[in-house]
Amino acid sequence: MTEGSIGEWKMNVGDKVSAGDILCDIQTDKATMEMESMEDGYLARILIPAGDGMIAVGKPVAIIVDSAEDIAAFADFVASDDAPAAPTAAEPARVLAERPDLRATANQGTPLRTSRAPSNVEVAVVDPNSSMITVRDALNKAMEEEMTKDEKIFVMGEEVGEYQGAYKITRGLLQKFGPKRVYDTPITEAGFCGIGVGAGFSGLKPIVEFMTWNFAMQAIDQIINSAGKTLYMSSGTISCPIVFRGPNGAAAGVGAQHSQCFAAWYMSVPGLKVLAPYSAEDAKGLLKAAIRDPDPVIFLENELLYGQEFPMSEASQSDDFVVPIGKAKIERVGEDVTLIAFSKMVGFCLDAAEELAAEGVSAEVINLRTLRPLDKDAIIESVKKTSRVVVVEEGWPTCGVGSEICTIISEEAFDYLDAPPERVTGVDIPMPYAVNLEKAALPQIHDVVRVAKRACYRSV
Repeated sequence: MTEGSIGEWKMNVGDKVSAGDILCDIQTDKATMEMESMEDGYLARILIPAGDGMIAVGKPVAIIVDSAEDIAAFADFVASDDAPAAPTAAEPARVLAERPDLRATANQGTPLRTSRAPSNVEVAVVDPNSSMITVRDALNKAMEEEMTKDEKIFVMGEEVGEYQGAYKITRGLLQKFGPKRVYDTPITEAGFCGIGVGAGFSGLKPIVEFMTWNFAMQAIDQIINSAGKTLYMSSGTISCPIVFRGPNGAAAGVGAQHSQCFAAWYMSVPGLKVLAPYSAEDAKGLLKAAIRDPDPVIFLENELLYGQEFPMSEASQSDDFVVPIGKAKIERVGEDVTLIAFSKMVGFCLDAAEELAAEGVSAEVINLRTLRPLDKDAIIESVKKTSRVVVVEEGWPTCGVGSEICTIISEEAFDYLDAPPERVTGVDIPMPYAVNLEKAALPQIHDVVRVAKRACYRSV
């Protein structure tokens, strides 16, 4: 649509206007639509009368002022068709490739809506006051703390209330916050995701739990087309602060339809932020950051990590602890090869690094934590140091997370490479059900060791 006409004005000059009030009907060659006021104030002047022919999209049609006393000042105002166009911000080179999360807002007067972290890289340290906490309990604690602070936050999903959650992540929340903030839903992902997105548009902060991300395919329209695109399509005026969370990737013996990794799927969508925690600290800090974020967040957990204990530092047990979105973490410092992973595969890379160290290879392990926006600075700086890289993921190889990272490295750090970037991925087939075949279809620690040695030109 490039033009339309005013069918009927619903307001008169001098009327008090509230945000959301219908100002007029707009007629196009395809439909009749209502134009809503975006501001509170008073209608000072109508610039385009009803039935006055076709007007281009973006042309002013009325003036709204803050105070009734200002109406008289616009009594003789005439819009100039010769007014200079608003200056546009210079577009950075290759902005879409380098910063897919960038939203140019120079002409809107609003800040860039991103939680992208500073470029300094976090390195894992050992806190002597750490406590061992499971990922399950860390996720539960994150939701409890945020729900206590903000009454707009609520949880919804299948069995999140009375049953305490299919994986007991929401244990105790119903008892503490009541049924108005912890909703058990029917088995209809399309339905309750749509309700959640609508609640986000209305100013609430839903946390939508999927029993598994495989079931989210039933609601992919609501996640991508509604939650992910509306901020852009509304010119930055309609936010959707919502978290979609649940187990992602392979569990154990659940077959092809329940074992997919959706990281690359959602990572490719502008408008979404995609997080994938590994440890208990990741789980708590990233979930709290996701809940506080003004935009839709895809939160990819791993079922096999729920019961695993990790040390949590004294600082991370504070109510104020968050992990910044867009910031990777160096779990192990190394010199010879960089191993990059997210979620469960970070543990595999740490185990592989131990084996490599026994053979004289010093491996650096990067825990991505955030997949969109990627912490490219951390990746590039590590590759500049080691000159070799292996990216590890459970997902399929075609158009995967590793494909994107290897491309970034080839584009931005090619001259620092001493060997081709390598990938270790799941096998390019639907997940087998048989235990032995399932194991063969997923990356194993010995695969990471073998490929890392190949990248270092060691015998394998």
